[in-house]
Amino acid sequence: MKAVHFGAGNIGRGFIGPVLSQSGYEVCFIARNKKKVDELKRRRQYPVVLANEDRDSFLVHNVTALSLGEDHAVAASIAEADIVTTAVGVSALKDISEAIAKGISLRLKKFPQAGPLHVMACENGIGASSLLKKWVGQHLRPSEAELAETRVAFPNTVVDRIVPVQKHRDPLRVMVEPFCEWVIDRSQLIGELPPIQGAKFADSLHPYVERKLFTVNTGHCCAAYYGYLEGYGTIHDAMRDPGIRSKVKGAMLETGRMLVAEHGFDAFKHELYIEQMLERFANPHFNDQILRVARSPLRKLSPDDRLISPTRKANEAGFKTEYLVSAIAAALLFDSSKDPEAVQLQALLRQKGVEQVVKDELGFPGDHALHRKIVASYHKHCLKYPHLAHSGFEAMVKNRLPLASNED
Repeated sequence: MKAVHFGAGNIGRGFIGPVLSQSGYEVCFIARNKKKVDELKRRRQYPVVLANEDRDSFLVHNVTALSLGEDHAVAASIAEADIVTTAVGVSALKDISEAIAKGISLRLKKFPQAGPLHVMACENGIGASSLLKKWVGQHLRPSEAELAETRVAFPNTVVDRIVPVQKHRDPLRVMVEPFCEWVIDRSQLIGELPPIQGAKFADSLHPYVERKLFTVNTGHCCAAYYGYLEGYGTIHDAMRDPGIRSKVKGAMLETGRMLVAEHGFDAFKHELYIEQMLERFANPHFNDQILRVARSPLRKLSPDDRLISPTRKANEAGFKTEYLVSAIAAALLFDSSKDPEAVQLQALLRQKGVEQVVKDELGFPGDHALHRKIVASYHKHCLKYPHLAHSGFEAMVKNRLPLASNED
């Protein structure tokens, strides 16, 4: 069996590549990094280390690579593949769509009797495979696009494994946490998908997407923003702080009540899932930098993402949102000069004030109950962390606005 994987970064080498290799696939990485491509071609294997107490390690075998610029070779690899996967970031899917389309076009022409091809975007985003299908379709002729509907599937998928930013002497070596999860939408398959070791299949992916996004991603960024306020450098250090751990768990329990009510998850099992996620965040065996997890605050504070969406859903369902509101306010104070979105966010707060930012960027109009609570919580954080406060804090003091209460 053959697999083509776009992206030789940490997730590609640390999660997707090992799973496919262990499932019996020959894995061809498609990447821009010439050094990694050359090393993968030469060695045809690379080491993965688990972030556990014993630092267990293993070699990923039966791999090779091509440069993204090798158009004909890339297309030929896709034409012969059983599956195609990506781990390039949602924003980069458009950039690789033409290469995938060329491979599909060649496959339809050269191998008309070939079985179905499954293309899965293993990205940290909702409906990533569907988005990739849209971009790929724009590079196919109408007759090819029509034929591809019956020959090429783009099942959406949820993947979960924490792989922090890291540097090693060996450019291919990667350290990953022991936990991983890969869930695939069964309803979007064409025929049978070739086996993938450990993969789970669901008739509807939406509950699993929201469980991951509103538990793992929400909790992870809560730990990052609270850790940043307290001056910690890593998620592990932040999670050793009992106060931060309590707040992170509180936010995850708030999203959990909403998820259990909306999707019918077993409440006891979901609480065990939350405890498992908390232990993942507290893993002492690798240093997951707070600046990495907290980056891109405007994206993470957008109406459909990991903080605002579950808070709105929980509020509409009548559940408390005290911890989530506090975490949103903490995110508004993230001011790292190394992160372009943090710089942009702080500029917006200076120019418009927090009330307008909550309205424009977070999507809560001024008369919404959550608007008032987020603004009040922001002011409360500003009093506690004045070194991070900007014009919103100055305006609060000048106008003697009321502080946040514990009411929710």
